[in-house]
Parts: sequence; structure tokens; C-alpha cells
Amino acid sequence: MLSTIGPALFSGGLVGFSLGLIGGGGSILATPLLLYVVGVSQPHIAIGTSAIAVSMNAFANLIGHARSGNVRWPCALVFAGVGTIGALAGSSLGKLIDGERLLFLFGLVMLVVGVMMLRPKPKTVAPERTVNLRTCLITAGVAFAAGIASGFFGIGGGFLIVPGLMLATGMPMINAIGSSLLAVGSFGLATALNYAAPVWLIGRSPWNSSPVESLVAFSA
Repeated sequence: MLSTIGPALFSGGLVGFSLGLIGGGGSILATPLLLYVVGVSQPHIAIGTSAIAVSMNAFANLIGHARSGNVRWPCALVFAGVGTIGALAGSSLGKLIDGERLLFLFGLVMLVVGVMMLRPKPKTVAPERTVNLRTCLITAGVAFAAGIASGFFGIGGGFLIVPGLMLATGMPMINAIGSSLLAVGSFGLATALNYAAPVWLIGRSPWNSSPVESLVAFSA
């Protein structure tokens, strides 16, 4: 068990750094790190564990962004609230998929994210939209789709949420990063609780793996 403390702390620090810097990428890193660095053997266990780790890292980083005034709370609350429903639905579906197949699909998502990062960014910036009913409805629609993907793959979804917020509201990237952390934390918490619920109900440990894995959550 002691041999996993170092890898767990390193992995958690890397996840927290990624989330704090760009508001995403944490869980894209967390699941592979748990599987191949910390040594978790089962994909579903890695997904459930990474979800709570990413959630706690996101909430911790949210505090700093909130103090700096980078969080647009109306949009952040709508995105997190609606998206959490999607995350519960997505994670329920994900639990029904074979772990190895889910891991294969997760790998495809990582490839897509990599390609997206290589695309040139537009030089023009869209004007920020006024917060009204239309903006909230667009935000809610994007949030639900991002939540489903987040829950299904067990990812915080920051790489979807940040551009999603910018698309729906026109807010600057720094505000999208700060606002996305509330959604990333909420999506991750919902996914983790959904994965843990069945075993809690029958009186077993949420994830029958080493308790050291939970250290990932605290090493932001």
C-alpha cells in the first residue's frame, strides 16, 4: 500500500495543476494515471476514483478563481445544475458498458481532444452576450450534452465545458475557465456518487481498492 502513496500524490498534483491552469484536462489525465501509474486494475474503479479526485481538485481551484472574480455565477450555476443531471444519466449508462470497451472509447476521446488542441484558434473574439432567457437556454442545452459525456466517460469535461461556455455566452476564456470549475466539480461528484451508490447500498467499500488511491483527491 505504501508503494502507491508516491504515485498517487504525483498523479493528484498533476491533475490539480491541469485543472487550475486551464480548467480542464484533469480527468483525461486522472484515469490513465490511476490505471498505469498508481496501479488500479479495473477501469470502472479507476473512473469512479478519478471522478471524486477531479471533483475535489476542481472545487479547490474554484475558490481561487472566485476570489479573483473570474466566475460568472449565473451561467456557472445553470451549467452545473443542468449538466449534473446529464452526468448522472451518462454515468448510469457507462456502468452498463464493459470496462475494457469503455476504456477503448475513452482512448478515442483522448485522440479527439488531442486533435482539437492542434486546431488553430480563431483570432476574432465574439462579443459577450447579455444573461437572459435565451442565453440560459443555450447554456442549459450545451451543459446537458457535456454532462452526459462527462458522466459516461468519467471525465470532468473541462475541455468541453470551457469552449461550451464561451460558445453559449461569449464570455472571455479566463471567465469560462473559472466558471467551468463549478461544473467540473459537480459532474465529477455526481459521477463518483453514482458509481459508489450500488456498493454502498449493500454495505461494501465504495471502491474495493487501496485507500491510498483516495489521496489523489487531496494532492491538488
